[in-house]
Amino acid sequence: MKTLESCNLCPRGCNVNRSKGELGFCRASKDIKLARVSLHHFEEPCISGKNGSGTVFFSNCSLRCVFCQNHQISQEGFGTEVTVEKLSEIFMRLQSSKAHNINLVTPTHYVPQIIAALNLSKKAGLKLPIIYNSSGYENLETLKMLKGYIDVYVPDLKYFNDKYAIKYSGVKNYFSNASIAIKEMFAQAPKAEFSPEGLITKGVIIRHLMLPGLLFDSKKIIDYIASTYGDKVFVSIMNQYTPMFHAFDYKEINKQLNPKHYDALINYALSKGITNGFIQDIGTCSKDFVPDFDLRGI
Repeated sequence: MKTLESCNLCPRGCNVNRSKGELGFCRASKDIKLARVSLHHFEEPCISGKNGSGTVFFSNCSLRCVFCQNHQISQEGFGTEVTVEKLSEIFMRLQSSKAHNINLVTPTHYVPQIIAALNLSKKAGLKLPIIYNSSGYENLETLKMLKGYIDVYVPDLKYFNDKYAIKYSGVKNYFSNASIAIKEMFAQAPKAEFSPEGLITKGVIIRHLMLPGLLFDSKKIIDYIASTYGDKVFVSIMNQYTPMFHAFDYKEINKQLNPKHYDALINYALSKGITNGFIQDIGTCSKDFVPDFDLRGI
């Protein structure tokens, strides 16, 4: 694929020739690599529904978050390579399994291949909503390639202050890139739509995972969302942070989130007029909610 000959799919701009085996920051080659395909029941209720979301976990990532719960596939290379044709078959199999949607998890570095697979699947009768579930660290031109293919965007908005993005995810200019990316996502899906069963079929859900000690930064994220989008997007405020991977090397985040801080952020969001949103119950801070990456469903 031409796009892979000088890969700039994410803001890293590595410009490597993946078609000839060169690897950039994310370590993705020309071949799609998957780690798990399954019906997932622990997304937001409007995504998981009764039957589950048809999640496709892609290996490799353009970020290196020290606390990544999916580090086995995002940074350690676990997964198996599949063809575009195989990925299309997986989409069709998920539809046959009564998945409510196709949920592309960390898909950025495989966008050209995903588009090719979706073209094949749509010709074969794929009707499910397509969800783009990403870190928010996106290239504007890559997102424009996806126009007409993605129904629901679910980006993270991790940090407001770049010093935290640099320290914990190894990336400069995270917020500036993510905010531009989310504006494009919103332009493509400006109005949330739901099925009669309450399942989202169009729109944007911005996720924010609270980190220990960063209540002030989280409030800045809420300020930005409220002032930019009001109630036109949904906000998912998550308390599921669990110290994993290299988080143990950072004393300030080597602990669970303070429940009082989480409650404070929810109240702050309400005070800013955010009414379309999702929150999590207590008890989500557990490794039990981390998927087993065992190549199932591939």
